[in-house]
Amino acid sequence: MARIEVEMANAALRGAVEALHRAFPRHSWTGIYFLRGDELVLGPFAGAPTEHVRIPRGRGLCGRAVREETDLNVGDVASQPEYLACSADVRSELIVLVRDRGEIVGQIDVDSREAGVFPPDHERAVRDVADALAPLVRVARGT
Repeated sequence: MARIEVEMANAALRGAVEALHRAFPRHSWTGIYFLRGDELVLGPFAGAPTEHVRIPRGRGLCGRAVREETDLNVGDVASQPEYLACSADVRSELIVLVRDRGEIVGQIDVDSREAGVFPPDHERAVRDVADALAPLVRVARGT
């Protein structure tokens, strides 16, 4: 993959993440993780920096979503012992897997300071974004 293609895909993803973050005022953090082998690697995000820039498959809620190959909508992160706290004020988390041609290539991770704020229509909207961004995520992750 040419470096310019990866850079262009990352720039487009940055813009998409920022737009998604602005579109939903209840988002306190919105980001994309790329799945590279058995590890999630942080890509573009909007919100405060996080120490979780690499997450092994199966670790925390993000890793669990990949391990179980399913989206997660957690209304109360305090009820999840495996939750990896990025911020003490996060109350709920939505993780939507990004699939390109049937393969998981990443995920969109959304945090909120409010509990239970991701109703089904919100989850569907993020799913639509994930589906639209899938080819870019594949390119940006460099594989």
